[in-house]
Amino acid sequence: MKTIIVGGVAGGASAAARLRRLDEKSQIIVMERGDYVSFANCGLPYYIGGEITQESHLTLQTPQSFKARFNIDVRVGNEVLKVDPETKSVTVQDHKTGETYTESYDNLILSPGAEPIKPSIEGVDSSRVFTLRNIPDTMKIKSYLDQNNPRSAVVVGGGYIGVEMAENLKNAGLSVTIVELADHLIAPLDFDMAADVHRYVKGRGIGLVLDNGVKAIRETADGLSIALDKGDLNADLLILSVGVRPETTLARQCGIKTNERGSIVVDTHMRTNVEGIYAVGDAVEVTDYITQRPAFIPLAGPANKQGRIAADNICGFDSRYEGTQGSSVLKIFDMTVATTGINEKTAQAAGMDYDKTYIYYGSHAAYYPGATNMSVKALWDKKTHKLLGAQIVGFDGVDKRMDVLATAIRFGAKITDLAKLELCYAPPFGSAKDPVNMLGFVGENVVTGKLKQFFWHDVESLPRDGSVTLLDVRTATEVSRGKIDGFMHIPVDSLRQHLDQIPKGKPVYVHCHSGLRSYIACRILMGNGYDCYNLAGGWRLYESVMHERTVPEYVCTECK
Repeated sequence: MKTIIVGGVAGGASAAARLRRLDEKSQIIVMERGDYVSFANCGLPYYIGGEITQESHLTLQTPQSFKARFNIDVRVGNEVLKVDPETKSVTVQDHKTGETYTESYDNLILSPGAEPIKPSIEGVDSSRVFTLRNIPDTMKIKSYLDQNNPRSAVVVGGGYIGVEMAENLKNAGLSVTIVELADHLIAPLDFDMAADVHRYVKGRGIGLVLDNGVKAIRETADGLSIALDKGDLNADLLILSVGVRPETTLARQCGIKTNERGSIVVDTHMRTNVEGIYAVGDAVEVTDYITQRPAFIPLAGPANKQGRIAADNICGFDSRYEGTQGSSVLKIFDMTVATTGINEKTAQAAGMDYDKTYIYYGSHAAYYPGATNMSVKALWDKKTHKLLGAQIVGFDGVDKRMDVLATAIRFGAKITDLAKLELCYAPPFGSAKDPVNMLGFVGENVVTGKLKQFFWHDVESLPRDGSVTLLDVRTATEVSRGKIDGFMHIPVDSLRQHLDQIPKGKPVYVHCHSGLRSYIACRILMGNGYDCYNLAGGWRLYESVMHERTVPEYVCTECK
C-alpha cells in the first residue's frame, strides 16, 4: 500500500506517524511545499517576543528524523500541483531542482491547512505589513525587528494570534495597538467575559481600538499611516491577523466537494467524496460538537486527531471523528483566557433554549498565599440541563478548570453533574469546594428553583417606581466605593433584623459583589415569603461590563 500525504504540520505529520505505527510495510510519502514538515506553529509568536530563544526549538520533526524513526519519505520543497483521481496520481514540482514529476498513490491524504486572510485594501502588500503562518513568516518578522528597531506596531485582528502577537511585540519593546472590527477581543468569548480582558490588556500598555476596521495602509517617510473607518493610526509595522481561510484550491480542481467557505467536506472517517482521498486539519469542514451544525474551527488538537483517524481508516480500523467543541486557551501576559463549547451568540444563532450563570471564585484556598479570583461563565440546555459551553478569565488555575469542563461536555454532563465531581484538593492547588463544583452548586440551585437569577443586562430596565424592591446587601465600605442607582442598602448580616423595611408582595432584586452573599440574602428572603432574584456575577461583573471598571476585591476580614 502506498499513501501520499500533502502537507505536514499537525494533521499530515500525525497521519504519517500513525500510518507507520499501524503498518510497518506500507510506503508513505509526505509532500511539503515549504522547508519545514513539522513545526510548532502555535509557538511562533513566542519566538518573536523572545520567550522562545532558539529557532531550532520550533522544529518538531525533520525529514531526517521522520526517516530514522518511522521510515517515512518526507520531501520538503515539493509542491503538489495537481491531483488526478482517475489515474490515482499527483503531479509534483521540486522547487529546489525545478523538476516536475508524477507520483502514484493508493490513498491520498490532503492536509493543506489554512492561509491568513489578506483583505483587499490599499497598501496590504507593503514590506512593512506581515502575516504569521509558518517559520519563514516568523523569521521575516524577527529579522525586521532586529534590523530596523521599530518602535510601534499595529495588530489588525483581536483573535488568538493577534492578541498573542500584541503581547510578544510589547515584550519585544514596541508600543502596540490592536484594531478589531468586532466589539470585543477573542471571538469565542461573549462580550461580558471579554470586558475583563479589555481592561487588563489596556492596563498592560496595549492600545485597544474596537468596533473599527482598516480602510487603507500607506507608507510614509516615518513608517505607515493606517486609515481606519473611524480615525487614523501611525506605526512602524503592521501585523495582519484577521483570520484564516481553508487552502483548498488543489482539492476543488480535482472535483473534491467543498462548502461555501471553501472547506473540504468529509465524513466522520475523514473521507472526501472522491474515492481514496482523505482530508484533515484546518482545511476541512467539521461538525460543531454542541450544535451538530457544519463549522470551521481551525485548532491543532482536532487536526492531530483527524490525522490519526484518517490513518486508522486507511489501515482498516473503524475510527470516527465526532466533532469539534472548540476547547482553547490563551495566555495574555499573566492572564489566562479559556473557552470550550459554544457561547451565547452561537446558542442564539442556533435557536437553542439555554440558561446561564456566572461565578467569581478563588484559584485556591484564600488563606494560602497567591490565590487569585477567576470569572467563570457556563451555559446549559434548559430542558436537558446538559452543558453547552464555558468561559473562564483569570490567572492561576484557569486551564485545569477548563479542561475539566471540556471533558464534562464531551461526556454529556449536565450542569448539575459538576456538583458531584470529586476533584483534587490541597490548599496550594485548590479549595475543598473547587470552582467547578461551585459552578455545579449554582447551576443545581437554578435548575431546582432554589435560586432565581437576573443578569447585568437586565439591571437598567428594572423599574424604579416602587413596584419592585432593589436591594444591595454589600457592606457599607463596599457601597462607599460605588453602587447601582436605585438600590437600597441592607448588609446581608443584618438583613433578618431589617425585614420590616422590605415590602411584602413585591419582587426583590438583590445584588452583592459576586453573587454569593446575595444568594444567601435571597434564601433568607424566600424563607420569609419573598419572591427574590439574585444578580448573577454580582456588582463586580456589572461594573466590568457596563462601566469598564475594575472594582476592589471583597475581602471579608477587611470590608465592614
